[in-house]
Order: sequence, then structure tokens, then C-alpha cells
Amino acid sequence: MDKVMYQGTGRRKDSVAQVILTPGTGKIMMNGKEASEYFPYASLLKDMNQPFDVTATNGTFDAKVTVRGGGFSGQAGATRHGIARALLEVDPDFRGALKKNGFLKRDPRMKERKKPGLKKARKASQFSKR
Repeated sequence: MDKVMYQGTGRRKDSVAQVILTPGTGKIMMNGKEASEYFPYASLLKDMNQPFDVTATNGTFDAKVTVRGGGFSGQAGATRHGIARALLEVDPDFRGALKKNGFLKRDPRMKERKKPGLKKARKASQFSKR
């Protein structure tokens, strides 16, 4: 007999996270590592677990996350988005709480592209009269 699995894909900046939720004890594995080992800051772990806190399902699901691209902050945001989408598959009644807290909307903010003649998107070299 197959295990019950709920899947959700989350995106943030350049990061993409594929999340698989299974009934369990609340263990989160990120690319084969424990989430507390994977992320260098506790604040990222707290942000990532917010959908569980809002839906009062903390400690009821194990999450297996495959995340790629971007940095730690983007990966934590993508994982949060993926967890929220997977929880929506678990119970459609969670939609109101997740939507109210903004976990179902993909954050559209991206890095601005570099412009020609500048060092970065808006940074120019220092002006010199001579």
C-alpha cells in the first residue's frame, strides 16, 4: 500500500522548491539534510514553518524538500510557498488562513537587470570632473 503524499511547488526569487508532505512527526529534510543543518539562521527556519503554525498542523507532517537556485533567503521563501500549496491539498479549508497571511501568492519581487554603462542595475561609477 502506498503512503499518502501531498505535493506542492514553491518559487521565490531564483529558487524553486518541490515539497512532498507525508503524515509524520514534523521532520523537514532539505536536499537530504535536516533543515536546521541546512539553513544557517534560525529566522529562516521560523519563516519556513509559518504555514504549519497558521494551520495548526505543526508536528503532524514530515516534509521532504528538493530546492535549487538562489540563496538561503530565497530558498526558505520558496519552501514556505511549497509547503502552503501542499497543505492546500491536505485540506481545502486551510485556504482562508493561508491566503489571509499571504502564503499562497508567489512573491513577484526579482533582482533588477544590469543596465549598460553601469556597474549594477543602478550603481554608476563615481563622477570625476577631471
